[in-house]
Amino acid sequence: MFAPVYLDSNASTQIDARVLEAMLPYLRERFGNASSRHEYGRLTRDAIDRARQQVAAATGAHATEVIFTSGGSEANNLFVKGAAAFLKPGLIAIGATEHPCVREPARQLTRQGWSVLELVVKPSGHLDVAAARETIVVKRPALVSQMLANNECGAVNDVAALSAAVRQVGGFLHSDAVQALGKLPLLFRELGVHAMTVSSHKIGGPVGAGALVLDKRMELQPLIAGGGHERGLRSGTENVAAIVGFGVACELVSSELSMRGANMRAARDLLEAGLSVLGARVFGGVEPRLPNTSYFAFDDVDGDALVGKLDRAGFAIASGAACSSANPEPSRTLLAMGVAPELARGAVRVSMSATTKLDDVKRFLEVLHETLLQLRQLTVASI
Repeated sequence: MFAPVYLDSNASTQIDARVLEAMLPYLRERFGNASSRHEYGRLTRDAIDRARQQVAAATGAHATEVIFTSGGSEANNLFVKGAAAFLKPGLIAIGATEHPCVREPARQLTRQGWSVLELVVKPSGHLDVAAARETIVVKRPALVSQMLANNECGAVNDVAALSAAVRQVGGFLHSDAVQALGKLPLLFRELGVHAMTVSSHKIGGPVGAGALVLDKRMELQPLIAGGGHERGLRSGTENVAAIVGFGVACELVSSELSMRGANMRAARDLLEAGLSVLGARVFGGVEPRLPNTSYFAFDDVDGDALVGKLDRAGFAIASGAACSSANPEPSRTLLAMGVAPELARGAVRVSMSATTKLDDVKRFLEVLHETLLQLRQLTVASI
């Protein structure tokens, strides 16, 4: 079977064999409902409790602060909509480069009388912290959501620097940390946030599990009401196998964080050295940033065409953000960074995992060079 080299780890990752092994019993013989009081139920309840401890340890939180969800999108929606339900309509401030699963629920709140304000970013893709703090103090938003690490350009933001300003005006601060988990040290307390989102399938865990790490003093209205699961904040019979896998994946990334980071950084640096020779424009290549992510474009080269030809040549990369790849419009992240629309339309993203081989990166650069020559010849021929 044809298996392209996978260079799209910010979209999703291959499940770790150790994670799958831990999940299998909960897909076969340990099938009980965790709310049941018999032995089958107790086994699955114990497994969920253990996973909650593992996620908490990986995020520097207490187990009672971990609310399991179906993934990052649900967790982000739970915070934005759930927190707003306990407040009078006011102002919500979000990062200009937020993922749609933060931006869209914030936009939906405008139907209930809320206003949305975007916190500006620098040309590097990083949050302009000084401007953001001034905006928060003057505009006094009730809710603030600022992602920790950008899924497209990899910029890592100083979310902790916003905490004092948000608390000064009586607001609540949330951070989407989905891309940070497994790539950076992640400590809930040190971020100074009231809530933080993490997800399983970005770290070698299964699709279908995520968590909102939530300060116990904060009230949220659940998106899904019913049986009172997850402290009454997320009703529904738990996806035990996925939760178990999420817990094991968190334990693995905690113990292997330094090694994984070094491997990813080596692959990224090799890639970007080659991109420089080829004349690429790398977006957001300013530290601090994720160790695995490169976002770039070439003048007069269409991003979708480049992705398609590389896919057929055996390399899987992304055109813009994976969750909005069907949208022909240029990346909102790049536009917020001040990138011209015509260049933004050519942007592609390569995101490595800890197992990405340097030889694969070298081969990718060779094929990329050949592909660029082909595309440019086609462009000349069509003029």
